[in-house]
Amino acid sequence: MNNKKIGFIGQGWIGGSYSDDFEKRGYNVVRYALYPPYNLNKGKIADCDIVFIAVPTPSTPDGFDDSIIRSVIKLVGEGNIAVIKSTIVPGTTKSIQKENPGIFVMHSPEFLTEATASHDASNPERNIVGLPVDSEEYREQAKKVLDVLPRAKYAKIMDSVEAELVKYGGNVSFYFKVMFMNMLYDISQKYGVDWKNIKEAMSMDSRIGHVHLDPVHKSGRGAGGHCFIKDFAAFRDIYEKEFGEGYEIETLKAMENMNINLLKSSRKDLDLLEGVYGKEILKNN
Repeated sequence: MNNKKIGFIGQGWIGGSYSDDFEKRGYNVVRYALYPPYNLNKGKIADCDIVFIAVPTPSTPDGFDDSIIRSVIKLVGEGNIAVIKSTIVPGTTKSIQKENPGIFVMHSPEFLTEATASHDASNPERNIVGLPVDSEEYREQAKKVLDVLPRAKYAKIMDSVEAELVKYGGNVSFYFKVMFMNMLYDISQKYGVDWKNIKEAMSMDSRIGHVHLDPVHKSGRGAGGHCFIKDFAAFRDIYEKEFGEGYEIETLKAMENMNINLLKSSRKDLDLLEGVYGKEILKNN
């Protein structure tokens, strides 16, 4: 039984899966969320040595919203470690650290798939810890975080902005992959061939892999779910703010519009689409 007390703020499929894993491995776990019975543990978070935060960070019609993180991080006790698991835009960890100088703030992106979240939490391929300050003190604190996480083949301490971009790099890459597979699928249908054969043969290429090869997935077509829609919108917004208009933005916007059309035409994840882009996006649906 490990003597460190580990706190979790947020008990959705991400926070809940991580909490379950830590309990299975013998840690003293404190779970806090807004609903019973976890809402009774709000005051206990301050006593936790390391607190993992997995709360919503939505992309909205008004932009990226990290207000929930900035609110709940105040629950972390003086001198303790706060590890943000939520997806956040570059620079957020450094900004939150400046607002909370009495604690150690870090970002450790999660790489869970919703359907296999429990297994993924216990068997990570990568453990990444991003630091807002590159110092010996912060690196020592980061090692404490790596020590309590399940072992992974790849473990890395890096700058927090680098860690934040790693997460977007993964989700945006998969988004592009989904869009291309939809295009390839449309061509296959025009030629009257069996998509299953194409998918199987492509999945045998280790460079491509077997994930995100299904143009028709769950309730419809397009890159849906709780991550892809909001994260791509946030990335497009980041790129546009940094570089302005150009071929790159035109490409991102074209991909975004293609996905919106796929989701709307197949009526997939319309509630998530509305949450990111507003009610206007569903007109003429």
